[in-house]
Amino acid sequence: MAAVPAVPQINARNRLEMTVFVAAALHAIIILGIGFGINPLAPSDPVQRMEITLVHNRSDETPEDAKYLAQANQEGGGDTEEPSRPTSPASTPAVLPSHGSAAFTQPLAPSAPQQHDRQQVVTTTRTSALQARTQPSEEETPDLPTAGQLISQSFEMASASAEINRVLNMHAQRPRQKYISASTKEYKYAAYEEAWRVKVERIGNLNYPEEARRRNLSGALILDVALKPNGAIHSIEVLKSSGHSLLDDAAQRIVYLAAPFAPFPPKIRAETDILHIIRTWRYGTDYRLSSH
Repeated sequence: MAAVPAVPQINARNRLEMTVFVAAALHAIIILGIGFGINPLAPSDPVQRMEITLVHNRSDETPEDAKYLAQANQEGGGDTEEPSRPTSPASTPAVLPSHGSAAFTQPLAPSAPQQHDRQQVVTTTRTSALQARTQPSEEETPDLPTAGQLISQSFEMASASAEINRVLNMHAQRPRQKYISASTKEYKYAAYEEAWRVKVERIGNLNYPEEARRRNLSGALILDVALKPNGAIHSIEVLKSSGHSLLDDAAQRIVYLAAPFAPFPPKIRAETDILHIIRTWRYGTDYRLSSH
């Protein structure tokens, strides 16, 4: 009769090794089987925004070629070559709390001290406590401003800054004006002014006012004659009267008779839109007109 092979016995050590192996395999499956992915509910497109400019006044007419969106129609003006608009510090978007919300009414809490400053804070607190015991109490520290108050102040500052920039831009956009007189030394302006003076004196003496000659009037006045780039008259202003309206009116009439004057040379045209020539007009006792 054949011998039956002995069945191996499983002892406690074998059970422990098997348990450890199964546990390790399960942990490996759990750890390596879990992956990380992007939340499919997260938005992929950026928030669409519309930029609107806040204007301080309005125009009755709608501009044909609007450069910006605003809450009202407004016609721009000025003399800058590039378009510009008022700016303000509050130009970045911000999420503002609504009225009645906790963020709007709660005071802003001071930031927590850093780790390396804690010892100093504790020492200062102890010192302050000792001083409070030996000294009379002072007025309480005023409450910190709320978020709503800070937002309101920020808008006031932004509005004031925008108004200042609007005024500066308006002045910067005016026509480029140049003022010259008999003491001007810059050659391109001095040469143009000299040619202008010669023509004015020649026309003035050919058209000397007869009434002034009969009444033996004499005197001096100061005129501001503003010219356009093509030599046409932009405006005439009496800066100082001669004391005789007859002589003041005669000087202005002579300028109109002498117009138009020579167009601006290219060098003057490149930097000047309106040229003011300020000269003294003198009607002498010899019945001659001169400009100084």
